[in-house]
Amino acid sequence: MSLEHDTIDADLSAIETSLDDLLTRDPAYWRTSQKKDTLQRLEKIQAKQAAVKLRLLATAGDIAEETGAKDVSGWMRTELLVDKGVARSQVNLAASLAKYELVAAGLADGVLSQDKARVITKALDQIETDPAASIEDLLLAEKLLVEHATWWTANELKVAGKRILMMVDPDRFEEAEAKALQREEEHAQRRMFFQSRDNGDGTVEIQARVSRAVGLRLRTMLDSLAQPRKWSSEEKGRKAPYDRLLGQAFARVIETYDVENLPRHGGHATTVFVTMSLEALRKDLATASLGFDGEKITAAEARRMACNADLVPVVLGTDSEILDLGRTARLAHPTQHRALRLRDKCCQAEDCDAPAAWTEAHHLKPWGEGGKTNLADMVLLCPSDHHRIHDPNYTYDRRTDGQIRFSRRADI
Repeated sequence: MSLEHDTIDADLSAIETSLDDLLTRDPAYWRTSQKKDTLQRLEKIQAKQAAVKLRLLATAGDIAEETGAKDVSGWMRTELLVDKGVARSQVNLAASLAKYELVAAGLADGVLSQDKARVITKALDQIETDPAASIEDLLLAEKLLVEHATWWTANELKVAGKRILMMVDPDRFEEAEAKALQREEEHAQRRMFFQSRDNGDGTVEIQARVSRAVGLRLRTMLDSLAQPRKWSSEEKGRKAPYDRLLGQAFARVIETYDVENLPRHGGHATTVFVTMSLEALRKDLATASLGFDGEKITAAEARRMACNADLVPVVLGTDSEILDLGRTARLAHPTQHRALRLRDKCCQAEDCDAPAAWTEAHHLKPWGEGGKTNLADMVLLCPSDHHRIHDPNYTYDRRTDGQIRFSRRADI
């Protein structure tokens, strides 16, 4: 056994022993300053460990030759049980670091994480194939990205990497960047899709891919709708996972979309019908049909949906004859809704402060029982409380100050 092998073995043993010692210590008893210092140092140590591993992978072709593997990533899959895609990514990064000295040095110094190194090398590889970029441009881009890595995250570096030539020479690369953005947008348009699958449990699974611009706009809208509900739910002791609140916000976007913006078919605006019998309309536990295909929903949900002007409630008699086809007087006029906002200021459920802009008009006396669309007979409720007031599991009463107080049915 060579002296060098003994030294490497000793170094690795020292690392393993140090890590074993750290694992015997319980961080719960560490001071805050110790936790911060340890996390910062471990981040650097992890980067240096990655640098050693990648240097080793860059020269590990002999392992594949000796074992008969196609390449070293194949050996990693067989012997180390590393997924082939992960192993291949590491081998590719090792090869890239051999080309970019500043990136390799940053990783070895613990300044760059492995994720940041991967992002930077990909950006540099892209620049290398750009016919308009010179060797000097490539070197300057590498220098700038490594410098920016000290205060940017990997995702921020990824965005910067696409525009780095603009920082190198704005006049020369402005047109090239515009063309690159156009190609990216066209690529995004081609890759867009929407899929939905009925889960059979009252929910529908939705998967979609849209452009980054559309995705950011949607997320901003959902965050703005979900955040107030998040605060309100926590204050009322009904803390909910944020992804659930985002899902409810997405439903809110769909429910409040102005149907006048939809395409017209045969001269008529796109319309969604909610069909139910007069008897079902008056019962808590009953069903209704949504749309022309007859998808079933509860009568309570139908009544709630019918409070919105985007839907046309169709009420059938005992012989399925149409008794009422969405009377205009059934729906709150936009002017009435504005008046309700001025009057109520926010959701009228007890302890809820959701702003009026996020509320829906609810008829205190159900339409099937002769309720009228008058300001005195309506109240503003946020979507969550609007669902609850139509939920047969709850009862409610109106306090003297006009607010709605909910209580769960004792017989359930």
